[in-house]
This record gives sequence, C-alpha cells and structure tokens, in this order.
Amino acid sequence: MNAVLRLAAGHQGAPLQLVTASAGNHGRALAWAVGAGRMQLTVYAPADAPKTKLEAIRTSGATLVACDSYDDAERRAKEHAAREGAVYVSPYNHPDVIAGAGTVGLEILEDWPDVDIVVVPIGGGGLISGISLAVKGASTTAEVAGVEVAASNPFTRGLEAGRIVTIDVQPTLADGLAGNLDPETVTFEIVRQNVTRIALVDEQQLRDAVAGILDREQLVAEGAAAVGVAALRGGTLDVRGKRVAVVLSGGNIDNERLSAISSQLSTQKGI
Repeated sequence: MNAVLRLAAGHQGAPLQLVTASAGNHGRALAWAVGAGRMQLTVYAPADAPKTKLEAIRTSGATLVACDSYDDAERRAKEHAAREGAVYVSPYNHPDVIAGAGTVGLEILEDWPDVDIVVVPIGGGGLISGISLAVKGASTTAEVAGVEVAASNPFTRGLEAGRIVTIDVQPTLADGLAGNLDPETVTFEIVRQNVTRIALVDEQQLRDAVAGILDREQLVAEGAAAVGVAALRGGTLDVRGKRVAVVLSGGNIDNERLSAISSQLSTQKGI
C-alpha cells in the first residue's frame, strides 16, 4: 500500500502499468492495493504456488502469469518491465515496500516498548529490512533476529561468503520464503548491518510449528509465517529469559496441505 500510494501521488493521465514477481502474498497484497487506483497490474508467480494465493490474484482483476519457479518469475517480471515500460515493484528490493514493512516494527514497539527480541521470517529480506530499520531507529535496545528455512537460505549462505551467492533452492512448506536474491537487492546489506542473528529451521520443525499454532492459538499460519515459532520450538534460536515478539507473516495455505498437517497432529495426540 505504501508503494502504491507513493506511485499514485501526482500521477495523471493513462493508468500506470505495474508488474511484480511474487510467491503469492505480495502479488495478492499489491493487487488489493491497486484496486481503487488508476493502475493495472501483472503478477508473475510460480505455477505451483498455493492455489489460495493464485486464485486471490486472479479474482482481484490483476493479470496472472504462471512461471516455473520464483526465480523464473522474478526474471520474467523484470524483463516485462524493461520491455513494456512498466514499473517493477519488487516484493523486497523496493524502498517503499521496505518502508511500509517498517510499520510492523513501529507497531510492535508501540504495543510493547520493553520487547527484547523481534523474530522475523526471511525470504527476500524486505520485511526484516523494514522492521530492523524501524527498531534500530527507535530508542530501544531491542534486537531483530531472522529465521530462514534450510531448503532456501540465501542470507545465511551469503553472509558466510560475504556476498550474495546463488543457492540451490529445494522444495519447502515455506513457499513464500523460497528463492534466490536479486543480485542488486539492497536488503542484503541492510540485514548484514541490522539483524543480529539468523536461525535455520528444517521442514519437520516447520510442520510442527504450523500444527502447534493451529492447536494452541487457533490461528492458521502458512509455512513462511511459522518459521519464527519453529525456531523457538526447535531450539535453533535461543531466547531464554527474553521478552520475544514473533511476526506471523501470512495465513495463505491450501486446505489440503493444512488438513494433512492437522491429521499428523491428531495422530500424534492419538485422536
């Protein structure tokens, strides 16, 4: 919404053409944001993204283009922008998207000034970049920690190497976090400077977290949203004695996948 409002300010004439790449949530959000404005949107997304995300983009009126993977979607969306003169709105490598994400950090500090650690999922790094900048800019000693999935961990690998590297992305329940980084992204340096540590979680920890959130909190969290809880439950992020806020960044998971995870939980409980 922040990016759309900034683009719309002062724009006159023909509808503005926007294009983006998305694993689903960003495309859905951008489609909602442009709904009331004089803009047209094309979303490139993986064909195997959750159906609930793709259907929401289709019904919004945006043009949806199915791709082989997120990396393919990002490449084709940037090519579309260059070819058609459209504005490319990256889901993470865009200053106004990052700034909009920063409001999450501001709201956490407003609600809980004494928080010690804010735990944030990491995909392309836009969400954690905005939150970490907001937290760092406030009068607080709170730290921001990130969580990646073992199947797709470009920040962990890149920070070890001291530069952005290409990784081999594996299938993961956290589809919203999967993919390589844009070589030109600003988020890598922001994370390097402002995020104190990054934990990794595996697929079983992730499934257990989705099931646990559903069981304990009656909340539906998609895999990408549940990584913070997975890190805490699995012990890969040590926060003992700390006041911890965990960001849950989406609830768009297909019913079939959620049912399978719920069935696993019921079996474990002997129901």
